[in-house]
Amino acid sequence: MTSDDCRIEKDSMGEMSVPVSALFGASTQRAVLNFPVSGYRFARPYLRALGLLKWAAAQANHDLSSLDSHRSALIVQAAEEVIDGKLDEHFPLDIFQTGSGTSTNTNANEVIANRCGQLAGKPIGARDPVHPNDHVNMGQSSNDVIPSAIHISAAEQLKNCLLPELAKLQAELEAKAMEFWGVIKIGRTHLMDATPVRLGQGFGGYAQQIANARERAERAIEVLQELALGGTAVGTGLNRHVDFPGKVMRHLQARTGIPFREAANHFEAQGSKDAVVEASGHLKTVAVSLFKIANDIRWLSSGPRCGLGEIQLPATQPGSSIMPGKVNPVMCEAMMMVCSQVIGNDACITWAGANGNLELNVMMPVMAHNLLESIRLLGNACEIFTDKCVRGIIANEERCRELVELSMSMVTSLAPRIGYDRAAEIAKESVQSGRTVRELCLEKKILPEAELQAALDPIAMTEPGGGGSGGG
Repeated sequence: MTSDDCRIEKDSMGEMSVPVSALFGASTQRAVLNFPVSGYRFARPYLRALGLLKWAAAQANHDLSSLDSHRSALIVQAAEEVIDGKLDEHFPLDIFQTGSGTSTNTNANEVIANRCGQLAGKPIGARDPVHPNDHVNMGQSSNDVIPSAIHISAAEQLKNCLLPELAKLQAELEAKAMEFWGVIKIGRTHLMDATPVRLGQGFGGYAQQIANARERAERAIEVLQELALGGTAVGTGLNRHVDFPGKVMRHLQARTGIPFREAANHFEAQGSKDAVVEASGHLKTVAVSLFKIANDIRWLSSGPRCGLGEIQLPATQPGSSIMPGKVNPVMCEAMMMVCSQVIGNDACITWAGANGNLELNVMMPVMAHNLLESIRLLGNACEIFTDKCVRGIIANEERCRELVELSMSMVTSLAPRIGYDRAAEIAKESVQSGRTVRELCLEKKILPEAELQAALDPIAMTEPGGGGSGGG
């Protein structure tokens, strides 16, 4: 930068050249120069959460007569701009920085203080009338602000971005379960033919997985409601008003609709990140469920002529640059890749969470990044998977009927009547001869025809006790 492009600011380490139009100050610029690692920045939801914290802190400090009305009003106004994303360009720091996230808390303090100066008609860097540490950071420390912002941002994203998309996916799967209830198909275990099931039963199982996923996302929000704010540097609450955390929580709840509360034990809240690890674990489980559903749907639609071909997926794009007419299950594949990424994110979060040392975890920025990325990816993937895949699935009923009749597993319902060994002989003969179980049983007069037809009724086999009695 030339002298015309920068201004000189000071921090505890001395003078620093800072871009002239930047609202951040010397300490943030040092971090810009120290950590040119990845180009990854804190996500918009995290910056919103930082703004919410500074907004609530200013109001709480004013409520407690620790901060005068003029400074409080300026901080509230500037923090609102951070909340709304109007100052995002002034948050340039890399995710891979100081493990406490101190650089980013300092960044927020400097930006808000300098914006307050602008609003008051003072030059950037004047620290008048608002000082980044004395006023914006009053009653706080990076060590309780950064983990609190992780919890706030993730809880908001779970509530507003992931849960609604899971609800839509569940509703669509439930609708398909009803639509496909009358379609009988062959079941499969170990990828091998098993006894018949209703296609709707399978989709009902998927819908229940998503219902469970919603409960897990709700539990993730619950564990994130406890905030470290109020512990300040090491958990003792040094330099903050005794009622400060409670006041902040009330302002945050009023703004977000989430009942945030002060940590039961500030040493646990700052020395560990177990709540973040737990929340990520719930997301990993959600990802595993979604992977299973997407992969099943991919298998069931395989073909269309030479695979299972029991369902047909909406055609969304050409599937090959060399094979004309080929269409692939791309929405399933996208979902499966997202789920794999979320599982990887969880591994990083788990390792980072295990590295809380004494009174502070020092791997928080990467935890924040990965947790928010997992929520964002799952929410987006659920939306497109619901709209562009699940909603348009069609059952290939004739193919389902054909495979049921061809399956040697139809013999299972005869085992209680003719014995396991005799039934196994018929199954083997069916495979070797290529003839159906029904044909062989009629030819061999295994049972009276009416009794045989009842025993080999695939619809009855999809219900408890159907197709026969006894055995298991």
